[in-house]
Amino acid sequence: MARASAYPPVFFGELPDDADIIELGGEDGAHAVRVRRIRTGEAIRIADGNGCYADCEVIELAQRSLRAQVIARGTEVERLPRLIVVQALAKGDRGTLAVEMLTEIGVDEIIPWQATHSVAKWDGKEDKSRARWAQVAREAAKQSRRARIPRIGPVVHAAAVADLCGDAQSIVLHESATEPITALNLDRGGSDVVLVVGPEGGVSPDELDALRAAGASIIRLGPEVLRTSTAGLVGATWASVALNRWAG
Repeated sequence: MARASAYPPVFFGELPDDADIIELGGEDGAHAVRVRRIRTGEAIRIADGNGCYADCEVIELAQRSLRAQVIARGTEVERLPRLIVVQALAKGDRGTLAVEMLTEIGVDEIIPWQATHSVAKWDGKEDKSRARWAQVAREAAKQSRRARIPRIGPVVHAAAVADLCGDAQSIVLHESATEPITALNLDRGGSDVVLVVGPEGGVSPDELDALRAAGASIIRLGPEVLRTSTAGLVGATWASVALNRWAG
């Protein structure tokens, strides 16, 4: 019998309808066998990345794959309103670090933003850079035992960010704002929450005006000025608590 675990390791793969036995191959199958060293009899969860999963017992191992008996199936409930982070591009590995941490705390969607003052640029390499963010989100979802991988949207510029804010409960993190984040009241039954995180060089005055005109609240996190890679984490953590997303 599978060893009981409240948080079995998660791997992503196909979930054929009504199948009693699932074969986990590809990158995740190889990772399970060769890196995680999963053994027969162990409990694992195989998820499709969109919320559906099967809790299984491993029954057979190969060099780069495994077969598992389905014990139960389920669906990870989508939390509403959704939490979306517009993350400005950052230099070095700070962008992927932000994606990793935002995934781990349960953000639903991450949208890369090439802001006016972004030091990093994705010009001419949008597909490759977005794929890198998506891979980081996938690995972080496995690590944090999520059945849903957050969507990585196409890179956007100023006008598109303002459009996103127009139909949402939108928040822009800005170090010069006078209103603290604790003064906001998010509607737990309302529209999606969009959190906008600026680049190292800050949100430009024109961008700030456009976001404010779209209805965004311009707020500060506290007296300290945070890096772009950590500001989103702090803001999304606050929003998760305010929305009661962590009650379950």
